[in-house]
Amino acid sequence: MAIIIDGKVLAKKIRENLKVECEQLKEQGLHPKLAVIMVGNNSASKVYVRNKSKACDEIGIEYEEYLLEENITQQELNSLIEKLNQIKEVNGILLQSPIPEHLDINQAFKTISYQKDVDGFTPSSVGKLTIGEDTFISCTPYGVMKMFEEYNIDLTGKDVVIIGRSNIVGKPLAQCCLSKNATVTICHSKTKNLKEHTKRADILIVAMGKPKFVTKDMVKEGAVVIDVGTNQTEEGKLVGDVDFENVEKIASYITPVPGGVGPMTIAMLMNNVIKATKEQNNENTTF
Repeated sequence: MAIIIDGKVLAKKIRENLKVECEQLKEQGLHPKLAVIMVGNNSASKVYVRNKSKACDEIGIEYEEYLLEENITQQELNSLIEKLNQIKEVNGILLQSPIPEHLDINQAFKTISYQKDVDGFTPSSVGKLTIGEDTFISCTPYGVMKMFEEYNIDLTGKDVVIIGRSNIVGKPLAQCCLSKNATVTICHSKTKNLKEHTKRADILIVAMGKPKFVTKDMVKEGAVVIDVGTNQTEEGKLVGDVDFENVEKIASYITPVPGGVGPMTIAMLMNNVIKATKEQNNENTTF
């Protein structure tokens, strides 16, 4: 049976450390602040935004929310971002996705100052990650890397297979794993013979959005399995992209859903806000 990688416990530990960091910054007259922009009334986004607000409150980060109408124009969205870029007291800017289809999210991301890009989505952040410079790392990939670190899972020379090529998870996660000397394969909807790839993976990371897609017969015995997926069944139960109950029997480590990668994503967002505050005020950063 696999060792369960407990994201809730690790995220709590990280948040406790960040709370201390935040208090130390306030003693120096610095008050970390996150601005969150949400466009429209997506119900899932509302839940995510609420969770981010709670995390900020717990750590002591000031939180400001901008709820925009569904029919807002690109210019209006970009203008708000540019305004927030100029406000010194705002240390981090987060644009909650998805946004309405008539808006260009990449254009909006490009408008965010790279110094306040706590989600790690601007071209500057992505480029720096690719060439190995210090930068803001997308929160979910960053959370996964922290899990490897906490559980002493060495990626050097390991075959890492990632299912999913999104700009939010798959691509930045591949760069993170490469930086730890892993051999990385990214699989996606056009990949032929997917099982051949997954069966040779020492570390299998699944981020595709299909409930219980990865089954026991697709996983090598002793593999580390990281499930990034979050899917809701018809009964309202949250499940991942991996058939947890059966894959757990042969994996060496596995993340549950819920309670795995999810809590880490928010913890690393909080981490990035503290990092941004320090860097904008020329404080020494320990991240």
